Amino acid sequence: MTSLFDAIAQRRMVRSYRAEPVAEATIDRIVAAAHSAPSAGNTRSLELLVLTGEDVVRYWETTLAPDKRDAFPWPGLLRAPLLLVPYVDPARYAARYSEPDKARTGLGVGPHAWPVPYWWVDGGAAVENILLAAVACGLGACLFGQFDHEPSVRSAFGVPDHFRAVGTVAVGHPDTENDRPSRSSQRARRAPEKTTHRGRW
Repeated sequence: MTSLFDAIAQRRMVRSYRAEPVAEATIDRIVAAAHSAPSAGNTRSLELLVLTGEDVVRYWETTLAPDKRDAFPWPGLLRAPLLLVPYVDPARYAARYSEPDKARTGLGVGPHAWPVPYWWVDGGAAVENILLAAVACGLGACLFGQFDHEPSVRSAFGVPDHFRAVGTVAVGHPDTENDRPSRSSQRARRAPEKTTHRGRW
């Protein structure tokens, strides 16, 4: 197992995979890591759609038309043997914050009352746990958005309409020889000493 700080340092988006499946015990560990993420008010809205085998094939059939596959810049992404789709439910946050211990916040009237939509914050924390757990298990992972495919993915896999997808995380054994980073990865990272403000801005 990789240490936490090593996993943070090694983490990157992997876009090419070998077809080798991920062991069930490893999937369970990664799923458990996702559910260990923080949750505002201990709402625990997160639900995970776990796709392997033919379900992965159906996911790509739903989101990537056959006539677009030849031009798809990351064909190795389609070989990822495991896809995890984290879902959150904004209404659960409103319901939780209408309970007596949270009602004074005023956030229980509905999702529109939240100045910061914490379902996305918590969903992002779960995704980061997935990404780091994958690295710790010797795997690669990549978060990508569903964008306009979100309704069709919900429909294809029977996800209730009130759930929102944070994105999709591909997980698997990296195909390092054929992995190609995105153009965004060429952007230089801002140095911590220039982005950390101690005491005041």
